[in-house]
Amino acid sequence: MEFIEPYNITVLVMGLSGLTFFVQLLVADVVGIKSRHIPGYSIESNHNNLHFRSTRALSNTNESVAIFILLVCFSILSSANANYLNISAIVYLVGRIGHMLCYYLNLKLLRSISFGVSLLGLAAIFIVGIIEWL
Repeated sequence: MEFIEPYNITVLVMGLSGLTFFVQLLVADVVGIKSRHIPGYSIESNHNNLHFRSTRALSNTNESVAIFILLVCFSILSSANANYLNISAIVYLVGRIGHMLCYYLNLKLLRSISFGVSLLGLAAIFIVGIIEWL
């Protein structure tokens, strides 16, 4: 699988994104158990509630991960510049981790900035891939 070797950092970011999901799932579950939440019942929409914030952090990551995977596959299969793709994937991951941590800590402005960073990473991944088609 020599063709994937230049994209090793992007592959690592994919794995670390999976780890981020796992951590978010554990946090949401532990907080839910500690708050004595009954599974299957809705969670009160309240940003002052850590259980709500932890489940929203997981949901928000879930909303962007399919886009991330599709764009990474597109870029790799388009033989995109590996250095730029690797950097773009790191930007996405840093944004997602920042978003997660800021959501947990209820830092609204920083959470929005982190979300913007992850969107910038996604856009860059697409641009790196589409350049090969132009």
